[in-house]
Amino acid sequence: MTDNYDLIIIGAGSGGLTAADFAAKVGVKVTLVEKERIGGDCTWTGCVPSKALLKAARVVHEVRTASDYGIVTGPPQTDMGKVRDYVRSVIADIYQHETPEQLKQQGIDVAIGEARFVDSHTIQVDKRQLSARKFILATGAHPLIPPVSGLAGVPYRTYLNIFDNDRLPERLLVIGAGPIGAELAQAYQRLGSQVTLIDVGLLPREEPEVAEVMGRVLTREGIRLVEGLVTAARPEGEEIVLEVKEQELRGDMLLVAVGRSPNVAGLALDCAGVTYSPQGIEVDKNLRTGANHIYAIGDCVAGNHQFTHVAGWQAVMAVRNALLPGSSRGFSQVVPWTTFTEPEVAHVGLTEAEAREQDGAAVRVTCWPMSRTDRAVTDNDRDGFIKVVHRNNGQLLGATIVAGRAGEAITEFALALYHDHKLADLANFIHVYPTYSAGAMQVAGQVVIEDRLSGLSGKVLRRLAAMNW
Repeated sequence: MTDNYDLIIIGAGSGGLTAADFAAKVGVKVTLVEKERIGGDCTWTGCVPSKALLKAARVVHEVRTASDYGIVTGPPQTDMGKVRDYVRSVIADIYQHETPEQLKQQGIDVAIGEARFVDSHTIQVDKRQLSARKFILATGAHPLIPPVSGLAGVPYRTYLNIFDNDRLPERLLVIGAGPIGAELAQAYQRLGSQVTLIDVGLLPREEPEVAEVMGRVLTREGIRLVEGLVTAARPEGEEIVLEVKEQELRGDMLLVAVGRSPNVAGLALDCAGVTYSPQGIEVDKNLRTGANHIYAIGDCVAGNHQFTHVAGWQAVMAVRNALLPGSSRGFSQVVPWTTFTEPEVAHVGLTEAEAREQDGAAVRVTCWPMSRTDRAVTDNDRDGFIKVVHRNNGQLLGATIVAGRAGEAITEFALALYHDHKLADLANFIHVYPTYSAGAMQVAGQVVIEDRLSGLSGKVLRRLAAMNW
């Protein structure tokens, strides 16, 4: 017997949950298929536990540095078991709104099990067969494991199991200095480990100034930064030994954080007519796969940004395109992101290099140090900057913020990019003082003032101002 639906969503991470909620509100019969746990990486092994761990680490860091503010404390001690319990409690608080029982109350059926396509309209989930008019694939991604000689023979952790850890390592080795590696390296250093962070570059997707600031911050906190590729790994007693160039690095715990690969295996996508590769599922601009009734969103899509907020946004676009008249683009030129180190690193739009490749000499860059933003000074968050990339006419092309609460402040620049506003628009409305966001007004104001006081117009304005005296 086959159960029939209007829409089947495979994968119950952030994208799948958002898609199912929207579809249920539209009024169609929808089921959500998940092979492991409702909530996916974000709830269980990604956004939620990592930010909870970062919070615990920040508390330790604040206690350790309390004397800088005239507060007398003793050296903090980390109980990693209780830290793990706190992380688990946060996960439980989030998950209570995503349980199968809660979803059922929203009109969403749930099927737990691994899905495989039988044909283009039918899947097998354990002993059940489910069919639908439309499908959305939201299968996510898994940790990428680099081809390092001997790595399979040593114990290592990834983001899938690092948050279950109840032992504070004395010496933690981290392979990969992207967002996951950088965040967890800083967290464990603050909790009390001696961390070695290894990669060819620090946060390589970001502007080069980011690595300069974050390298200084992480080194100041005690993290050892090693530039290079790990070529071999081996166990040696209770230690793990990594070879990088001509040196050996030793630790008692290893975290591998070099990236993520789309989940495409085991779905029998060939039976559904869906084109895919190890890089992910191929889709058109409206998120439609090679099979016209099947859509794909989020981390499983080839070349896609692997962010929770992108998956959630694409979920709405995919449901809209699958079930409602008309169509919407499933990709945006305005995608903000944040790495939640301290200070945070946030970005939206083009980098300076990308802008110069696109527009050449028409590109200008303006920077504002956080040491000139009063709220950052009061909070002793002087490390960092706001960098805006713009055209000569003030049109914003991209922005990077390295600062406390950068993930909040970047939204202003993202909204400006989305609506094609110029920097003058940011400079001309009143910002609350003192805030981190006031830095956006300051950097925009600097551009506007420089433009208005340069050249012939500047001479005229100065003359008019002199006449009014």
